[in-house]
Amino acid sequence: MSGVRWGILGTAGIAARAFLPGLREAGGGTAAVVAGRDLARAEAFAGENGVGRAVRGYEAVIEDPDIDAVYVPLPNALHAPWTIAALEAGKAVLCEKPLCLTATEAESVIDVARRSARPLWEAFVFPFHPQTARLRELLEQGAIGDLREIWSSFHFQLEGAENIRFDAALGGGALYDVGCYSVRLAQLLFGREAVAGHAVTVKGEAGVDVETAGVLEFDPGRLLLSCSFDLPFTTYARLVGTGGEIRLTNPFHPKPHDVMEVWREERPVQRHEPGEGSTFSFGIRHIHEVLRGEAEPRHTAVDDSLGTARALDLLR
Repeated sequence: MSGVRWGILGTAGIAARAFLPGLREAGGGTAAVVAGRDLARAEAFAGENGVGRAVRGYEAVIEDPDIDAVYVPLPNALHAPWTIAALEAGKAVLCEKPLCLTATEAESVIDVARRSARPLWEAFVFPFHPQTARLRELLEQGAIGDLREIWSSFHFQLEGAENIRFDAALGGGALYDVGCYSVRLAQLLFGREAVAGHAVTVKGEAGVDVETAGVLEFDPGRLLLSCSFDLPFTTYARLVGTGGEIRLTNPFHPKPHDVMEVWREERPVQRHEPGEGSTFSFGIRHIHEVLRGEAEPRHTAVDDSLGTARALDLLR
């Protein structure tokens, strides 16, 4: 395989803002085609973002024999049917998070993924970032003793009533959009699924949660999460252990100015910087290695996504 040929379903902002820059940074692949319901809009997107060509209709990408992998940044309610269609067409798939809106729906998608020729990944790409690898090393080395509690917030201020994140029919809401990051982080670091949970929400005029705060129990260990469309931006996380803490300014999409610190006895004793490279670039690079036969797939939806979906069900 000379280079992985990607097809993109839809013209979502995250494709232009995160996926395509990550693809260019990763190397080893090209954005060959983007599909949209509106061909003129898809053509404009392709021209502005360096995509090879534009087509009308998502089926055109899925049925294209020259496409190796499909990126699905569609509204949340459309993830399952189009992910299934792409898998059944023999494509590798990177589907935006959350993979599905319920655990039952996730089970259906994962069942197809188990039988598919190529893997499915849910687009939590932070597990591939070196900062996450270093974080897990610190925990394994006992830097803070036994991990007991994770505090994780993901807040940002969302404007524009027409934004699809405010549309309940399309799977909108803060929990699905950004609260899921905290859930995936806790599942990764505790190494098991949540067993119980509850949450309180603030609903907006459109009927979706604009703020959610909740607790997930991991037996032992717990996640305290907060997500919001109304509060100033933060992605702060605090890991509390029996012998100290680890504090991260951004565990999900760290920039070079972000920091991870180990604290003991109320003072920092170690400081780690994430370095260069976007989380998407590390995730896409891994996918390319898998498709070239150079690596075994890690952090796939088959391995991880059902637990995340079950935890979100506990919080809804």
